[in-house]
This record gives sequence, C-alpha cells and structure tokens, in this order.
Amino acid sequence: MTTLTRSQIGALGEALAVEHLGGAGLRIVARNWRCRYGELDVIAADGERTVVFVEVKTRTGDGFGGVEYAVTPTKVRRIRRLAGIWLAGQDQTWAAIRIDVIGVRIGRQRTPEITHLRGVG
Repeated sequence: MTTLTRSQIGALGEALAVEHLGGAGLRIVARNWRCRYGELDVIAADGERTVVFVEVKTRTGDGFGGVEYAVTPTKVRRIRRLAGIWLAGQDQTWAAIRIDVIGVRIGRQRTPEITHLRGVG
C-alpha cells in the first residue's frame, strides 16, 4: 500500500463524501469554493429550497477524536461567515440553510467509514 499525502487523503475523503451526499439525494452545487476568507468544502442542495454547507473531515486514525469534535464553535462561525459571502453572490434564494459535517475514516477497515452529522450549527 502506498502512503498518501495529506492533500491526497483529503481529496479522497471529499470524493467519498460527495458520493455519499449524492446517494442521500443531495445535488452538488459547488466544491472547494474559495474566497479571501477561506474555503467551503462542499455546497449541496437538499431539495429545491435548502442549501447545505458541508465540512468534510477525513481521518486515517482516531488520534484527534471523532468527527463531532472536529468542528468547533469557532469553525462553525467561520463556515457561517463563508456561507453568507457565498449566498450574497447567488441569484437563487434559499428558504433554509444547513451546516453538515461528514467524517470519513480511511484505513481502519477495508471500506471507508462515513459519518454524516446534519445541522451542526
């Protein structure tokens, strides 16, 4: 087994998260959206009226705790700020906004483990 770099691990986790979201019926609107204040991993539509900002956390072990510990109140505030900037640039209006976190754990089992926390902030 070749060793992956951090960016390769992150990209793999994000690809698995996008696949998971599609399987859950969400439509991907954007990936790796950047502005001067930061980056949003995945932006998805849940139905026609809800936009979901998804933070993807990929881990290869348990060293940093579970996915529920990966997104701190500070990180949620940052995601909210970025979401506001993204929304300001859109033509479509959304009835609801949600922040989800998808944790992808690679390497512990043959199949990656995916944890999807909805509405974290």
